[in-house]
Amino acid sequence: MTKFDYTTMGHITVDVMTDGSRRPGGTAFYSALQAAGLGQRTLIVTQGSAREIEQLMEPYRGELELEIFPAPHTTTLCTSGSGATRRQRLLQWAGPIAEQVKVDTQILHLAPVARETPRAWQGRAGFVGLTPQGLVRAWDGQRSEVSPAPLDSDRLPEHHLDAIVLSEHERAICAGRISMAAEAGSVVAITAGANPTEILLPRGEAVRVKVPAIEDLRDDLGAGDVFAAAFFVALHEGQSPVTAATFANAAAAVRIGGAGGGADAIGDRAAIEARLRATASSMSSR
Repeated sequence: MTKFDYTTMGHITVDVMTDGSRRPGGTAFYSALQAAGLGQRTLIVTQGSAREIEQLMEPYRGELELEIFPAPHTTTLCTSGSGATRRQRLLQWAGPIAEQVKVDTQILHLAPVARETPRAWQGRAGFVGLTPQGLVRAWDGQRSEVSPAPLDSDRLPEHHLDAIVLSEHERAICAGRISMAAEAGSVVAITAGANPTEILLPRGEAVRVKVPAIEDLRDDLGAGDVFAAAFFVALHEGQSPVTAATFANAAAAVRIGGAGGGADAIGDRAAIEARLRATASSMSSR
């Protein structure tokens, strides 16, 4: 039996918001919380100042576990805007995670935010998923805006990938990797906000999956990370890629429309299934 059901690997960040507040962020954080909400025994493998990360994560320690590789700084991002207009400046960087990481997990989610995840690891993982956002962003110096950049091929994993989730904004930059992944048998999901999610199947077929309408859009920070976690869990549970994407879109909708904002708006399995039923009922009544 593996020790964990779901392991994310990537930097937990300190997100400094426009009002001056500081809160935990990063794909590794948001995806792990969604996995935990789906009943997964969850671990985050990260790097940074252990004391700072532990303080940030204190409200969530009952939901997941942490493995922190020490570094002088925690990756810190000044964050403003939302959706396609979101902007981030890198204030501090925790550095690359070493390849001596050991894992023992059903699902391993490589979740870079700033070109930090290793190409290889030790141990076992039954399913490997990648969200490459952090491999297609770069910065000049320690205090500059994070911006799109060519895919960092030196940080791509050596292992087979079962699934990849990326946004339409990253599609062109990752085109070569997408083709290689599909040829190798990976499932690729390309999210596009309120527009349909495109699923690229290993046999070359492309399927578009509708996104549920959200009447009360509150905050979309972390929505893509929530989608990825729900998608990977559903695929690992044996759902078809289309069914998994439908489930993941519902999870993202719960997050975006949830009360409280931020991580507190991430839904559990019951909330996601209720959203699925409501969407199905709305569609059948038209």
